[in-house]
Amino acid sequence: MQTLILTQPGELIATDTLPPSAPGPGEARVRVHCSGVCGTDLHAFAGNQPYFTYPRIPGHEFGVSVIAVGAGVANVRPGDRCAVEPYLSCGHCIACRVGRTNCCETLKVLGVHVDGGWRDEIIVPAVKLHPAKKLTFEQLALVETLGIGAHAVARGAPVRGESTVVIGAGPIGLAVAQFAVEAGAKVTILDVNDARRAFAARWLGVGTLEARGMTPDALRAALGGDLPTLVFDATGSPASMRQAFNWPAQGGRIVFASLVQGEIAFDDPNFHRRELTVMATRNSTAVEFRRIIALIESGRIDTAPWVTHRAKLTDVPAVFASWTRPETGVIKAMIEL
Repeated sequence: MQTLILTQPGELIATDTLPPSAPGPGEARVRVHCSGVCGTDLHAFAGNQPYFTYPRIPGHEFGVSVIAVGAGVANVRPGDRCAVEPYLSCGHCIACRVGRTNCCETLKVLGVHVDGGWRDEIIVPAVKLHPAKKLTFEQLALVETLGIGAHAVARGAPVRGESTVVIGAGPIGLAVAQFAVEAGAKVTILDVNDARRAFAARWLGVGTLEARGMTPDALRAALGGDLPTLVFDATGSPASMRQAFNWPAQGGRIVFASLVQGEIAFDDPNFHRRELTVMATRNSTAVEFRRIIALIESGRIDTAPWVTHRAKLTDVPAVFASWTRPETGVIKAMIEL
């Protein structure tokens, strides 16, 4: 079985490993066909992903087909095409009891805390499989990425017409923008990368602004006189996250859709004077997975432009470092198995 292992920061190898055993009760054995590369994977490769340990098989965005199921599995059967919800929750902590399984006290994410989907086959809890009749494996691999954006937007709860700024036009920022548009918000993206701003303007129909040198007065002027009432930061940059406190209007909201190692500081009088609300967002939920599959199947979300780079699993070690460089122009890279 072909497998990609991140042995240490900066060292990704392709190797042969033993295939998984038969699925146990409540489990399914699946064949991985496509697996996306996420910012989490890029940070793990660089050695600055806070939840990651080495060695590890990465991969938490993957489209699969079911090979076999264990006893008691009724939601999927062999042959089904599925998206994988990679968040392994305990089911009984306070977060799980109120339906917030995405932030379970002992959460383990496939490809981060435990080995993930950059391999031919894997056994997963069957309840974490979401079947789809119409989607390709590549589309199924994108469901998790879109889910991060959908959950972040649900946290921010934009109202129709609300002035909303998304900082960062990487895959997570673009997913946030996608669902903010779906909610009817008036979205503007800030980014330093010309190509990513152009992508967002073309495919999402949102406004874009150069992030370099941006000031509150300049942002206010660009938005017609008022600062935005909702701001999402999806950069994974401590400096950007600190600066995000400058962007919201009085009574505004900030949602941090990315995380970094270490602390984020802010000016408390400025924070209190404007009575800002600051929220974290983590992962997504089964409800969002099902909603996204329905939106793609209905044509309301077009995933065709998202994947800009592809490679076979055995070729990934040779090209992966290039995918981390902005000049390569990666929006979403996909590993094909």
